[in-house]
Amino acid sequence: MQVGISAQVTGADDAAFVAEAERLGASSVWVPEVWGQDALTPLAYLAARTTTIRLGSAIAALGARTPAMLAMSAMSLQLLSGGRFLLGLGTSGPQVMEGWHGVRFRSPLAVTRETIEIVRAVARGDRLSYAGQVFRLPLPDGPGRALRSMLPPARVPILVAALGPRNLELTGELADGWIGNAFIPEQAPVFLDHLRAGAARAGRTLTGLELVIPVAVEFTDDVEEAARRHARGYAFTIGAMGSRQQNFYNAAFGRQGYTDEVAAVRDLWLAGRRDEAADRVPLELGLKTNLLGTPDMIAERLRLYRDAGITTLQAKLAGHAGTRLDALAQLIELAGQVSGEERAGGARRRLD
Repeated sequence: MQVGISAQVTGADDAAFVAEAERLGASSVWVPEVWGQDALTPLAYLAARTTTIRLGSAIAALGARTPAMLAMSAMSLQLLSGGRFLLGLGTSGPQVMEGWHGVRFRSPLAVTRETIEIVRAVARGDRLSYAGQVFRLPLPDGPGRALRSMLPPARVPILVAALGPRNLELTGELADGWIGNAFIPEQAPVFLDHLRAGAARAGRTLTGLELVIPVAVEFTDDVEEAARRHARGYAFTIGAMGSRQQNFYNAAFGRQGYTDEVAAVRDLWLAGRRDEAADRVPLELGLKTNLLGTPDMIAERLRLYRDAGITTLQAKLAGHAGTRLDALAQLIELAGQVSGEERAGGARRRLD
C-alpha cells in the first residue's frame, strides 16, 4: 500500500513541498481541478522540479476538453515527465459542467467510455477515426481528416473517479485504476463489487487496477474534535455538490447506510441553515472516510484499507509545510509497517 499526496500548486514553495514529499517516499502527487486552477498545468510545473514521484490529475473533468486535447496534454506530460503521468478523469456534475464550462452534462457513461477509447487510440499512434454515440471523428459530411498524432506513441494510464454502480463497472472494465471518494473501508463491497464485476467482463481481476483513495490525515489525541471538524466539512459536499434530485456523493453515502442522514443535511443546507446542516453530518463520516487519531488508531484504519485491497492512499495534509511533512513521514512509516504485516502473514500462510 503506497502513500501519495494531494497538492495545490501555486508556486515555488508548493513545488518544494512536493519535492520533499518525494524524498520522504511519497509515491505520487495528485492535483485537483474544480473551477479554479486546472490540473494539468501544475503537473507540468512539478514535472520539471521532481524526478521520481508520479504525477496524477485528480481529476481532469470530462467535457472540459475534447478527447483529442486530453490525449495531446497527456502525451505531452508523459514525454516531459519521463513517463510519470497518470490521467485521472471524472464526469464532474451538471452544476459545474453546464454552469462553468457551458457544456451539456449528457450521457456521462458514454462520454467516459468514448473518451477513454479515443485517448488510447491517439496514444497508440492510431489514425483517429471514431464513430460513437457522443463523438464522431472526423465529423461526418465535413472537410475533416483522420489524423495521427505527431508525438511518438506513449502509454497513458487512465484512472476514473467513479461513484455510481454503472460507472464503477465501466471503470473496472476499461480503466487502469479507480479514484474513490466517499469511501468507507468497512463498506468496501459497495464499491469494489461493481468494480470487480466490470473487470470480470473484460476478463481480468481487481489486482490489475490501481485503487486510489483520498483521505485527510491528522495525527491527534483529540479524535472527537478532529472527526467533528471533518464531518462538518462534508456539509458543502452533501448540500452543494449537486441538486436536490442528483448528488453523486449523497447517493454513495446512501448506499453505505446513511440515506436519511444525508437527506437531512441536504435539506438544511438548501434551506439556508448551513451551520445546522454542518452539525447534522454524522460524526462517523468524518472519522471513517479519513485517517484521524493516534498512531495506533490510524494503523488500525490502515489495516482496513489494506485488507480491502486499496493500493494507494492519497493523503490530504493540513498545516504549515513542516507539520504536513511530519505527518506524511509518520503515515509512510505506518503504511509500510501495515503492508509488512500482510507480507509476513502471506509468507506464513504459504508455509502452512
